[in-house]
Amino acid sequence: MVHPVARCNRIDGAVACGHHLHTPMFFFLLNLALSDLGSICTTVPKAMHNSLWNTSTISYSACAAQVFFFLFFMSTEFSLLTVMCYDRYVSICKPLHYGTLLGSRACAHMAAAAWASAFLNALLHTANTFSLPLCHGNALGQFFCEIPHILKLSCSKSYLRELGVSVFTTALAFGCFVFIVFSYVQIFRAVLRIPSEQGRHKAFSTCLPHLTVVSLFITSAAFAYLKPLSVSSPLLDLLVSVLYSVVPPVLNPFIYSLRNQELQAAVWTLLTGQFQKH
Repeated sequence: MVHPVARCNRIDGAVACGHHLHTPMFFFLLNLALSDLGSICTTVPKAMHNSLWNTSTISYSACAAQVFFFLFFMSTEFSLLTVMCYDRYVSICKPLHYGTLLGSRACAHMAAAAWASAFLNALLHTANTFSLPLCHGNALGQFFCEIPHILKLSCSKSYLRELGVSVFTTALAFGCFVFIVFSYVQIFRAVLRIPSEQGRHKAFSTCLPHLTVVSLFITSAAFAYLKPLSVSSPLLDLLVSVLYSVVPPVLNPFIYSLRNQELQAAVWTLLTGQFQKH
C-alpha cells in the first residue's frame, strides 16, 4: 500500500518531470499537491508521535507554529481551488482565449497570489490568537492545535478581536465560494450547449475531479465549523477535525490521478524509470 505522502510526492514528480504536463491545469495541480503535503505534515506527524509515545503535550511555540502552517496550507488550498475553477471556466467557456488569459506569467502570478494571501491570512490569525490571554487552562482536547479550541480557553472578552478577523476571512472565503458557484453555473450552461454527447461527456469529465475536491473540502470544513453546539462532543469534534484536516488532503491526489489518464501515465513512467535505475 502506498503511503499518502509518497503518493503526493509521486504526483509532484510526475508533473515536474513530464514536459507534456506543463499546462496551467497541471501547474495548479502541482501547487495543490504541495499544499496537501504541507497540510498533512503539519498535523499527522505530531499526532503519530503523541500516540506512539503515549503523550498529549505540545509546547506553546510548537502549537503556534502548527496553527500558522495549518492555516497557511488550508488557505492556500482553497485559493488554489478557486484559481483552478477559473482555469476550468476559461477552458470550456472561452477556449479561444485560453492561451492569452492563462499564459505562463498569468498562472505564476495567480499561484503566487494564492500562496501570498494564505501566508498573510495565517500570520494575521496566528498573531491575534496567540496574543490573547488564556484564562481557562491549557487543555485543548484535540489532536492538533486549532483556533476555535484555543479561543475557548481565552478570556470571554478578549477574543472579540480574533472574531473580527475571522468574520473578514469568512467574507473572503464566501466570495471565493460564490465565484466557484457562478463559474460552474456558466460551465454547465456551456456544456449543455455542446451538440454531441461525447463532447459533453469529455467537457464534464475534465471538471469532475475539481468539482469533487471542492465539494469534499467545503462540506467537511462547513460541517466542522457550522455544526450546532447541541450535537458537539469530544469524540465528534475529534472525528470532524480528522474529516476536514486529514481526509481531503489525502484523497485529493487519488481523485485527480484516478480520473486523469495523462497523469496516470506520467506517474507510471516516473515509477518505471526509478525501478530501471535501481
